[in-house]
Amino acid sequence: MAEPTDATRERWASELAARAAAHWTPARTAALTNGKALRILPAAAPHLLRALGLIDEDAKLPPTRVRKFLQINHMVALLAPALAELCAAHPVVRIVDAGCGRSYLTLLLAWYARSRGHRVEVLGVDRNADVIAEAQRRTAIAGLSEIVRYAATPLEALVLPEPPHALFALHACDTATCDAITLGVRAEAELIAVAPCCQAELARGWAALDDAGTVGDFAPVWGAPHLRRELAAHLTDAMRVQLLRAAGYAVTALEFIAPEHTAKNTLIRATRRGPPDPAARAAYDALVASTGGAGLALADRM
Repeated sequence: MAEPTDATRERWASELAARAAAHWTPARTAALTNGKALRILPAAAPHLLRALGLIDEDAKLPPTRVRKFLQINHMVALLAPALAELCAAHPVVRIVDAGCGRSYLTLLLAWYARSRGHRVEVLGVDRNADVIAEAQRRTAIAGLSEIVRYAATPLEALVLPEPPHALFALHACDTATCDAITLGVRAEAELIAVAPCCQAELARGWAALDDAGTVGDFAPVWGAPHLRRELAAHLTDAMRVQLLRAAGYAVTALEFIAPEHTAKNTLIRATRRGPPDPAARAAYDALVASTGGAGLALADRM
């Protein structure tokens, strides 16, 4: 199948924009937003929302996708203040989306920054070349190819010509979130925001303690697989927070998607504020000791 020409792409983009403008009247938009001041609206961002698979070719937003539409708006709302702070401080803000997958976050950040008149350069990184190819296709649909590029490589092999000002990782699985944090801290990124997923490293450590017959106050958790998995996820993130604080970041852990939508709903948002904090590192060490001695490899890598 032949690649579409520039003229074909321009005609499609123009037609989609016209359909969106016609369909999304003030009344329909008000019904969709339900009084919320959303940053991304269908009439203003039809190409982005089409690239993300949220609106159809007729520019309509099916009811089954409204939840996802509201989620991406909430995500942008949480990150927008920190992004605006960076854009005010730098002529061009360099952003890395680590473990970008099919580019949801990559495109959201690029589109939102450009819509506010900010100059950004966004790099999406994923080890899966097929996923990167799909991300590039979506980027072209969104009309963001000039400011978004991709690299198909593991994070640990990534070579950056210049350090990023911001690093994001949305649902990078297990230790991939720690890989992203390591990259951001070593690059002295001013903003690091990660939404962890499938935190299993600590649970594996506890399982090893249980297998070895280790005795301790936390042993009832080690021997209960379900509790081990559930508590390990939250304690892993608590340890990550302390390690980021130890590296000189002001850190907030917050719910960024309601739990009825997904169980993986924690956002760790860290802003570089000062020198390393030995007290935070001591708090991490104490937390590890009080839960049996199994910590995160991240502690040795930062």
